[in-house]
Amino acid sequence: MAVTVRSFAKINLGLGIGALRPDGFHELRTVYQTIALHDVIRVSVGRGSGIEICCEDSRVPKDESNTCYRIVERAMVALRAHGRVVIEIEKRLPVQGGLGGASANAVAALLGLERALKKELPGPERLRIAAEVGSDLPLFLVGGTVLGVGRGEEVYPLPDLPAMSCVIATPEIGVSTPKAFADWDLFVSRELQVTRKLTPPPASDRMVEFGRVLSAWLGGQSQAKYRSGKASASSGVPVSKGRGRAGNPLLDLVRTGIENDFERVVFPKYPELRQVNGVLMRAGAVYTSLSGSGSATYGLFASREAAEKAAARLRKKGIPATATTTLTRPQYWKKIFDC
Repeated sequence: MAVTVRSFAKINLGLGIGALRPDGFHELRTVYQTIALHDVIRVSVGRGSGIEICCEDSRVPKDESNTCYRIVERAMVALRAHGRVVIEIEKRLPVQGGLGGASANAVAALLGLERALKKELPGPERLRIAAEVGSDLPLFLVGGTVLGVGRGEEVYPLPDLPAMSCVIATPEIGVSTPKAFADWDLFVSRELQVTRKLTPPPASDRMVEFGRVLSAWLGGQSQAKYRSGKASASSGVPVSKGRGRAGNPLLDLVRTGIENDFERVVFPKYPELRQVNGVLMRAGAVYTSLSGSGSATYGLFASREAAEKAAARLRKKGIPATATTTLTRPQYWKKIFDC
């Protein structure tokens, strides 16, 4: 019997790119948010040996380069398990879309493998193996709202943000993440020349600013909870009854002005993606952004009805778009095996 697992996507609520590290990766700061769009992964283990990847989408690799293959290969060793593993990937998410599809597939394959074998890896071991395979795999072992630092693989659960309607636009454009990083390095180099700085600062100003914005937002959340609690009432501080920080912390976060640095180099090369952003804004989105390096672009909306109308408007313009919702951490884990 194959184990079926939903492989949920993510968006980035802000993404700050820092300096190139000695290991060849860039220092990153981002807030990951899981969403309800997903692929479907089926994992079965039988007699024999080896790993087989099955997928009807020709763009998905079927060999050792596939993230599902790589994580299962490591997990079989760690679990001291034997058998032939067959992984079926039903693609619904775009390839090279910035939604973390391949990474989510790998984590789903790992979870399906554990259930098929009736064995589980310790949590830290899962995270270690996931980080070895790819930078944004570990976030899918947490779900909900997640802080990503380092090269993105060091993850920490943030206070879960309430579910909110969103539209995911997926133009049929493949944006190469390595190329986007190379373009970013060139952009920074030119900026330094313009400002006549001979060398980059020892610490990334953008990393520091991203950290300050996030810290201020988290601090504001804590203050709001205190003000709206029993302690605030007994201390004489008025209890907030409006839709402030406690009312919609997700909107509060995006209103801090957090940005995705990739937009500075991706939009000039793909102006049609900037146009998608414009359509979403005109349709009433309260926030729009690329997800990762793109090409997926998303907009957050105050209601499901508004999101549905915006998605329909994009589709009329020939741009694939879907209205969906963000997923809280409990929703994420409840729905993974709910197939």
